[in-house]
Amino acid sequence: MATNRYVGEYPVIGIRPVIDARRGPLQVRQSLEEQTMGMAHAAAKLISENLRYSNGEPVKVIIADTTIGRGAEAAKCADKFKHAGVDITLTVTPCWCYGAETMDMDPMTIKGVWGFNGTERPGAVYLACVLAGYAQKGLPAFGIYGHDVQEADDTSIPCDVQEKILRFARAAVAAATMRGKSYLQIGATCMGIAGSMVNIDFFEEYLGMRVESVDEVELLRRMNEHIYNEDEYQRALAWAKEKCKIGFDKNPEFVRKSEKEMEEAFEFVVKSMVIIKDLYQGNPNLPEGREEEAVGFNAIAGGFQGQRQWTDHFPNTDFAEALLNSSFDWEGAREPFVTATENDSLNGATMLFNKLLTNTAQIFADVRTYWSAEAVKRVTGYELEGKAKEAGGFIHLINSGAACLDACGKAADKDGNPCIKPFWEMTEKDVDECLKATTWCAADNGYFRGGGFSSRFVTEAAMPVTMARLNIVKGVGPVLQLVEGWTVRLPDEVTDTLWKRTDYTWPCTWFTPRVGEGPFKSAYDVMNNWGANHGAISYGHIGADLITLCSILRIPVCMHNVPEDKIFRPACWNAYGMDKEGQDYRACKAYGPMYK
Repeated sequence: MATNRYVGEYPVIGIRPVIDARRGPLQVRQSLEEQTMGMAHAAAKLISENLRYSNGEPVKVIIADTTIGRGAEAAKCADKFKHAGVDITLTVTPCWCYGAETMDMDPMTIKGVWGFNGTERPGAVYLACVLAGYAQKGLPAFGIYGHDVQEADDTSIPCDVQEKILRFARAAVAAATMRGKSYLQIGATCMGIAGSMVNIDFFEEYLGMRVESVDEVELLRRMNEHIYNEDEYQRALAWAKEKCKIGFDKNPEFVRKSEKEMEEAFEFVVKSMVIIKDLYQGNPNLPEGREEEAVGFNAIAGGFQGQRQWTDHFPNTDFAEALLNSSFDWEGAREPFVTATENDSLNGATMLFNKLLTNTAQIFADVRTYWSAEAVKRVTGYELEGKAKEAGGFIHLINSGAACLDACGKAADKDGNPCIKPFWEMTEKDVDECLKATTWCAADNGYFRGGGFSSRFVTEAAMPVTMARLNIVKGVGPVLQLVEGWTVRLPDEVTDTLWKRTDYTWPCTWFTPRVGEGPFKSAYDVMNNWGANHGAISYGHIGADLITLCSILRIPVCMHNVPEDKIFRPACWNAYGMDKEGQDYRACKAYGPMYK
């Protein structure tokens, strides 16, 4: 696995086994020790075996040294967790305990409580008691309670409980991983795009992140003054020349770049990527005397302005953005770098949410065009089939090059199904297939006067995906919308006909939603109700995880198509009304951002 590229340790989960403190002649506490600790160890095993950090290491879980029956033992546990860097706590119990005495009182930890559903001891009574205490004290906590009664000696974790524990832990690790990291904007506002007008308060108050800014001229300074590692650049250039196939040039002859200009541009974009990586994570191997630049910005996500000032004069950074977002480069398979084209920081933040929940590379795309079944039939003669037919059409996701190359769908899981998978599962064959599926076409010199290259591929596979987007609404604050669906495989001739109506040199993905849930009754509804020009698309149906994460961050979800029985938020959300959407808005407003 890779090393941790960020400053600081990854968040740790602490398991708190709480217990009935009564001892006496009937040895109430003593009779519960083994079962209570067994629950703690079972929960720790479940989490560590199923969840990983973004670098591929198993999530670290520690357990209190003893069961917790009274306030002093809770304090000892808190002291241990403080020194171990615990950001997330899961309290577990099979029995009645003293609620306010045993609860986690740290306002900055993310909290869950699992109460065992058994008839011998009232674990559910403690769960209800402590959740009421958390609600009264203004400390949101997730409640976990199994659907079916278990026998007292049953050491298994029911499937519904497993699902909730993992959803809570996965979202909590994602939220805690962002803390203290940076969003790095290279440049600033791009072509009037609201998301590139970076809202520093949002990043600081809701995500616990800082915003770092450098002008795009910093790339030129580092190029001109050789503030990069020459050996790495030569390795990167050799790899790119071997692996990255140059595609066609669609530009009219009178604006085409010469062969020499194209060669220089290719070297320029490779060097740009090397330097942007250095800006994100630092590089101890820079030339002597460049110790300041070697530090980097501890960026967990970032964006590059590009248009217009940069791209009117210099080659675009589509090459850098696409490969940074991918799970491989000249180093081989490695953790993706979340990079927002046009410095759309809100799409970048959404990509970050997706990546931390899945540990996979993300697609950045324009939500470009809705194609109805009727329009497809009129233009191509093709009648839609399958899920696209059910949704009444599909949406064309296409942008000049920031989509991860993994989105071509050429990687395969153990059963041979196309997928996007964590970098540590990427084989050399997977990487080669993704590179072979991609060509690098000359940039559109109408859009990009400075030239450059754009990645070109088509997502040929039908894969489950989730499209999401953060927006900031005046008077409301940040909101997230998401839609689960699938990429669509069209016949080649249909793809070509539709693709050629827009830019045929850009990566192309057809998307259709799952319909029938919530506001998305058709693909048209998605397009008609989408809140911005960009979307962040992740492999897998992760809407429920996004909803849980957003509740931790106090960001209401304004639109989604996730089944209601999969929605998992802190228990106190139930005190804010009977409708799930209204609850979310009211609770998020009442609690406010964690870091304000």
